[in-house]
Amino acid sequence: MLKRILGLLGWLGVALVFAAVAISFLKPEWQQYKNALAISGLVCTLLYILSQWREIAQSFSGRQARFGTLAAASILVVLAILVAINYLSTRHTKRWDLTAAKQFTLADQTRKVLGGLDKPLRVIVFAPAETFQRYHERLDEYASLSRNFQVEYVDPDKKPAIAKPYEPLVAGGTIVFDAGGGRVEKVNGNTEQDLTNALIKVTHGQQNKVYFVQGHNERAADDSDPSGYASIVQFLTATSFAHDSIVLSQVRAIPQDATILVVAGPKSDFFPSEVDLLKTYLGKGGKALFLLDPRDKADAPPLTNLTALLKEWGIGVDDDVVINVPADETLKEGEAVDIAQLASLPNTDGTFVLAAKYLPHPLTQGLGRVTVVLRMARSISALTDNTSGHNAQNLIETTPSSWGETDIKRLTSGQVAREPGKGDKNGPLTLAAAVSGPATALDAGAPPKGEAAGNVSDTPKKETRIAVIGDSDFASNGLLGAGRNADLFLNAVNWLAQQEDLIAIRAKDPEDRRITLTADQERRIFFLTVLIVPGLVLLAGVQTWWRRR
Repeated sequence: MLKRILGLLGWLGVALVFAAVAISFLKPEWQQYKNALAISGLVCTLLYILSQWREIAQSFSGRQARFGTLAAASILVVLAILVAINYLSTRHTKRWDLTAAKQFTLADQTRKVLGGLDKPLRVIVFAPAETFQRYHERLDEYASLSRNFQVEYVDPDKKPAIAKPYEPLVAGGTIVFDAGGGRVEKVNGNTEQDLTNALIKVTHGQQNKVYFVQGHNERAADDSDPSGYASIVQFLTATSFAHDSIVLSQVRAIPQDATILVVAGPKSDFFPSEVDLLKTYLGKGGKALFLLDPRDKADAPPLTNLTALLKEWGIGVDDDVVINVPADETLKEGEAVDIAQLASLPNTDGTFVLAAKYLPHPLTQGLGRVTVVLRMARSISALTDNTSGHNAQNLIETTPSSWGETDIKRLTSGQVAREPGKGDKNGPLTLAAAVSGPATALDAGAPPKGEAAGNVSDTPKKETRIAVIGDSDFASNGLLGAGRNADLFLNAVNWLAQQEDLIAIRAKDPEDRRITLTADQERRIFFLTVLIVPGLVLLAGVQTWWRRR
């Protein structure tokens, strides 16, 4: 009877140990029960082993026992190696992201922000204890990149005193970023976009604001059509930029909360009074991004006043359309060619410019050798003979085979010809330029409205910054996903806002790597995998059997 009870005790010990293991995977919040079950199971198993000591000693007395002992020792060595590997892996984390788009790797922008943390940042996860695990993987990766990124997990129901200063909190889970001094940001999601967005807000102290200028048939920030800017506005929002629209002819001054003015594709020139507003704004350390399309018709009015303003800052705006010539195409001077024959990509023509040569400048940092795709672009260049005292820098360069077409009337008919004698510019051409300089207005150094004078030293010194790109299509909803288009726009915005530390390449969406097959290809794959390959294996087996027979 006692032997039977001891046998049941052994089975009970095994069951308790398995229950503890199951709880650790399925119910990690039952930690106290898991430990009790594991200890109880080990005690029961040990009592069973002690009760069977005679049988165990007898089993080690024969030849088979020696082989068994050797096998057991080998198993113990393998287990020891596995334990050692697991011990080292918990203290030296190394991950490999094998996805094509590196979708499980933190973006360069996130890494730069974390690398710039020079003071401790308290990050508190307020959530039920049983949900902590789903936050760990992402936040642990953030914490591994900066010692100042300090994460703690709090169940608000168990520790209400810690949660009270940060209320209201979402019941499902809220992540709080507390930089001290009253700077607090809260997010309810744990995606990289949510976390980095909050990180940028709390570390930079104040939110930047972009104003999109309207009144000259520019592209609209709320337009979701292919030609609109709704998509790029979503990118701005995700990187902590607020946005609004402004009609310069309806205001007396640029709003004080304007970090950047964006002039995207004006079809008509600015009034002199509007240019005066821009001059005053820029003189106080203002920032502006001009995306200037070429004339789409021969009789379209030129942007005379706007061009004159940019010339004062050392940037030349040419009255041409850049024609892109594929590398394998050879054109003679004066040879007329159909614009559609110069297409580098499907469903395009020679007015689609693919540029991948980026000149050294913080704005082009990180773009690498991936192209930006512009449509109907004009050449923009830093003036070398200007007398303004402002030294602009070129940013993007086309291929040597491209040229600047000045005959707009001929271009609209579908024909182009490179004719330098008639005003066309030979390539390589530059498509963008940037300039910066100290603010000249008397009140340029004054703190923004509502900001204490004592905080001025914490912000970068005010300076005027201007970036000009000879196309506005590249940032439209229809072309934003092509090449580095989105990164070029966001890099320009961050450089203008004097946030060079945020100029980086954003995380890419997972690539669609599905294979599209025709009905014939599907049939061939079916016969190959279901009939031919298994049939060959079967025949090889029959042949081997027959030979041995």
